[in-house]
Amino acid sequence: MLTPDELRQLRRLSLQAGRHVDSLMGGRYRSAFKGQGLVFEEVRPYTRGDDVRHIDWKVTARAQAPHIKRFREERQQTLLLAVDVSGSMDTGSGGQDGRTDKALQMARVAGGLAYAATQSGDRVGLLRFSDQEEGFLPPRAHKAHAWALIRSLFVSHSASQGTDLATAIEGLARRLKRRTLVVLVSDFMDPGPWQKPLGALASRHGVHALVIHDPIEASMPGLGLVELQDAETGARRLVDLSKLKAAHSPAERLKELAKLGVRGAAISTDEDPYAALLHHFSKRRR
Repeated sequence: MLTPDELRQLRRLSLQAGRHVDSLMGGRYRSAFKGQGLVFEEVRPYTRGDDVRHIDWKVTARAQAPHIKRFREERQQTLLLAVDVSGSMDTGSGGQDGRTDKALQMARVAGGLAYAATQSGDRVGLLRFSDQEEGFLPPRAHKAHAWALIRSLFVSHSASQGTDLATAIEGLARRLKRRTLVVLVSDFMDPGPWQKPLGALASRHGVHALVIHDPIEASMPGLGLVELQDAETGARRLVDLSKLKAAHSPAERLKELAKLGVRGAAISTDEDPYAALLHHFSKRRR
């Protein structure tokens, strides 16, 4: 159960998310993803001008006359949010408000998408994962469902601190029986191997990856020898941060994702998450 103060905070965050998504994103979500799928409607006799690529050869052979399949555009989309709730997400330098870590930024981004999907009449679902499945809400189109989803993003805690992107992606692929728009929200700090299952998922579904990062990560390579505690395992060790490579930068992570056929965007904890979503959807629409 939530305390009265937590309920007030959640209500305020929800109202802020709705106001920002309405004002910044508007119809961009719908225009960016409108008409992704086709649904079979009927088979009818061929008439001049029909697209021959839609001829149903089995029916044509039985009827001894050409028939074609008719499709209609599927207006309602299914959005599945897969969010990383591992220990590495509970880090950050505070952002512009002094309290934003990667977990809070992730919740804002995913919550904004859930709100936009609901406003467009789409189904939206949620998978929370660490190195195990932390919770799953199947896709539905009801507003009450969307608010329950947003609530779970802001207030739920994970049972494990580890990360296993590969297991999460493979489990997600088994759940999806039809083409789905998947948005994977993580810092992508898991060394893998998760590339192969993510590439396979992107070959069957529309996959977007939102890389959540913090400015402190960019400054770490210049710090030299530092004793660090692993946010996921709790282990402490002395690390030479000067040897960290640029491969860990958000730009390099996006390049790796692009090679897998995944559209990506990097969102820092010190920027407006809703403006970042608007920019990403604007690029997608173009």
